[in-house]
Amino acid sequence: MKLLEQIERINRLHELIKHRRTGTPSQLARRLNLSTSMVYKLMDELRLRDVPVEYSRQLGTYFYSRNFQMRISIEFRPLTEEEEN
Repeated sequence: MKLLEQIERINRLHELIKHRRTGTPSQLARRLNLSTSMVYKLMDELRLRDVPVEYSRQLGTYFYSRNFQMRISIEFRPLTEEEEN
């Protein structure tokens, strides 16, 4: 399912950025199974949503310029009778 793959990809991206282990944009593209141009588009989208992500050429990685937490999840569980009503 594409949605679940996207959520997993975003969560993985967050962990890589948080630990400053993305590598260059082309390395990150390979890690996430994306094209390099999609990595740039993804970073632009995050910045449009006020995610404090930046790239350091010196370190060769993306990083958060201030403390930031991102968590995306979907929960699958049966509803109780109370929740169904």
